[in-house]
Amino acid sequence: MAHEEKDGYDPSAVENKWQRLWDERGTNVFTREELESAEDPYYNLMMFPYPSAEGLHVGNIYAFTGADVHGRYHRLRGKTVFEPMGFDAFGIHSENFALKIGTHPMDLIPSNVANFTRQLRRIGGMFDWNHVVDTTHPSYYKWTQWIFLQFFKAGLAERKEAPVNWCPSCMTVLANEQVIGGACERCGTPVEQRRIAQWFFKITKYAQRLLDNLETIDWSPTTIKAQSNWLGRSTGAQLRFPVVDADGNETGDVVEVYTTRPDTVFGATYMVLSPEHPLVETVTDDGLRVPVYAYVDAAGKKDLVARQKADKTKTGVPTGGYCRNPATGEVIPIWVADYVLMEYGTGAIMAVPGHDERDFEFAQQFELPIRRVVAGPEHDADTPLEEAYVGPGSLVNSAAFDGTNVSESVETVTAWAAEQGWGEAKVNFRLHDWCISRQRYWGPPIPIVYCESCGPVGVPESDLPVELPRIDDFRPDDSGISPLARVEEWYRTECPECGAAARRETDVSDTFLDSGWYFIRYPSADVDDAPFDPAITKKWLPVNTYIGGNEHAVLHLLYSRFITMVLSDLGHIDFEEPYDVFRAHGLIIRDGAKMSKSKGNVIVPDPIIEEFGADAFRTYLMFLGPFEEGGDYRAGGIQGPFGFLHRLWDSAVGATDDPADPDVERKVHQTIHQVTEQIPALGYNTSIAAMMECLNVIRAGGRSASRAEIEPLVVMVAPFAPHLAEEIWERFGHQGSIFDGDNWPAYDESKAVETTVEVAIQVNGKRRAAIQVAADAPEASVVAAARVDENIARYLADVEERRVIYVPGRLVNFVVG
Repeated sequence: MAHEEKDGYDPSAVENKWQRLWDERGTNVFTREELESAEDPYYNLMMFPYPSAEGLHVGNIYAFTGADVHGRYHRLRGKTVFEPMGFDAFGIHSENFALKIGTHPMDLIPSNVANFTRQLRRIGGMFDWNHVVDTTHPSYYKWTQWIFLQFFKAGLAERKEAPVNWCPSCMTVLANEQVIGGACERCGTPVEQRRIAQWFFKITKYAQRLLDNLETIDWSPTTIKAQSNWLGRSTGAQLRFPVVDADGNETGDVVEVYTTRPDTVFGATYMVLSPEHPLVETVTDDGLRVPVYAYVDAAGKKDLVARQKADKTKTGVPTGGYCRNPATGEVIPIWVADYVLMEYGTGAIMAVPGHDERDFEFAQQFELPIRRVVAGPEHDADTPLEEAYVGPGSLVNSAAFDGTNVSESVETVTAWAAEQGWGEAKVNFRLHDWCISRQRYWGPPIPIVYCESCGPVGVPESDLPVELPRIDDFRPDDSGISPLARVEEWYRTECPECGAAARRETDVSDTFLDSGWYFIRYPSADVDDAPFDPAITKKWLPVNTYIGGNEHAVLHLLYSRFITMVLSDLGHIDFEEPYDVFRAHGLIIRDGAKMSKSKGNVIVPDPIIEEFGADAFRTYLMFLGPFEEGGDYRAGGIQGPFGFLHRLWDSAVGATDDPADPDVERKVHQTIHQVTEQIPALGYNTSIAAMMECLNVIRAGGRSASRAEIEPLVVMVAPFAPHLAEEIWERFGHQGSIFDGDNWPAYDESKAVETTVEVAIQVNGKRRAAIQVAADAPEASVVAAARVDENIARYLADVEERRVIYVPGRLVNFVVG
């Protein structure tokens, strides 16, 4: 290397060369045999993208590069790293864009995928292009439909009518998370509420297990917290309030409520039903049906999220019906109010205005009784309530339970209710069953056939996939029925069980079902006769590390955990958690705002890569800030990493065969130690900073680097700048890829030890000088050296020296009078 003519760094030429060689040599791809025989396998996963027409932006590249750096590091440590890529291409985003530009999604998506593939290849990702999944391809969604059938056969898929958020513009159901401020997150249209029969997966049966496992998985704390909150476990009691007629006689109907504070039942002065509650019609007095039904209709036009806002004005109407408080025997009125939701708890609440803020506001507004049943240390049973009291204390106005501390009262009153036969302890979850039906075109058809005699019947597995037909008129309408319902020649079929005339399900499934299992399919993407190969799945799964956005914490990440648990319970796989480690990456901001298409502040990477190269771009993105926090993107910021790679190149191509300088070698080993610790912990920015500092030491004073000094640095840079590292590795005479084998530099602690240290010299606590001394110098020698320092000697002249404070290896402080 020392005798080669020095040449300039041309990022474009180097990157084109190595991307071509990676393809020709199959550097990053596996055959099935290689996957089966892999030693020390490491599955490195990143969230696959939705292939929009605009292409990848800088925020996407940030996420993919961070995950790729992680995978390349482990490969340099000798692991066999599988790093696949795919495309989450079904769904409303693609369909709406296709409608907007007048292109069929079956034509739009392939061109988008091709563009994304070009961009992903250009950034130098270590992607296995032999194991790509595209959720829109029949070879993939055949197995998505197979998963639906496994749930259906296990009794975990159910069709039922339920209240849902409906966007009249997108003309489809929205999850609660997709409603922002009462409007559709996609188009901003005010959302309505409808009751539609749809397919649900019974995720609530797994709620406790999903919560329990959060204690054992190694995930980002923010993600763990988000899932725990979304699951929303609470303990309380289910209580029954008998409905009574005008004479106070029980009618046989019962209003059931779930409450976390059954001990406050003595303060329940009225009952509130959700507008959707099935008892509304039963309990409503004939003379009040007009206002009650009008209120119910109006509530149906509001979205579920807006109805829960704590700061909104409370609305409601009396039904004219009554029920009996089983604790007090009192007859209390039944109201209907939209702040009570049918899908939470039982759809009814016992209103305790004395100790619940919303109930208090409602009671004040409608002049309903407010009774104190909990008194704090400064209260008694008759202390007026200026606001709902939710603090500690003891029960009052609660019959035999007066004086019971609230720390014990929930359990005590619940036990009494159970003895009396009108209540029992119950655990409840905020989580609700997962609605997977979508009344749109662009998605996998749900593999169900409806027969008048047999009911809903699963399509035989041998008949999968149920292919999505190409239809010209795929625009949705406001009927709440899928466009596929307009294609009679497609939906007319025969019952698989009895052969009678039948009808296919015309809803398609949610895209989160597509993405809920793609990680299992990746290693078996080339397998045609099964969703996943048992041997390969056993070797490679669960995923070792998954890196992605925390915005998917309670959707994709929760759903994929649920699907994995079910497949495990059904005996298809032998693990129940999909990802050993999950890390949420940070977000790129620009001009103080998150980079996103909706804000119009995205940056397309292609021209940046064209000017500076993919390696410089990758390195800059990882240098912005802590990877798990993100950073502020500034166009000029890339100049630093760009210059660093140029200097590294110059030092490498001009490297000598001389032995390493001991002082430089010390810095190199200190850097090896730091970078080896920080890269696996995603400390990319500080790793790059350490390597920049190391290169400065290597080049200090214009000296030429030796190969022994520069080669370890080249290997450490390789995860960030793989093309440059490959080229220098080859020029150093190595055969094969730098990523083949355990090429990470070994850390030698003995070579990292400082032989000298800088000691600060103070006089009366103020720093006046610094000296270099041997790291093992005795105190007397250090103090003597400090005294003779020219600047210190001036401060010590003609003064009384009272004492000397010495901190080994750090400072000497002369205290003078």
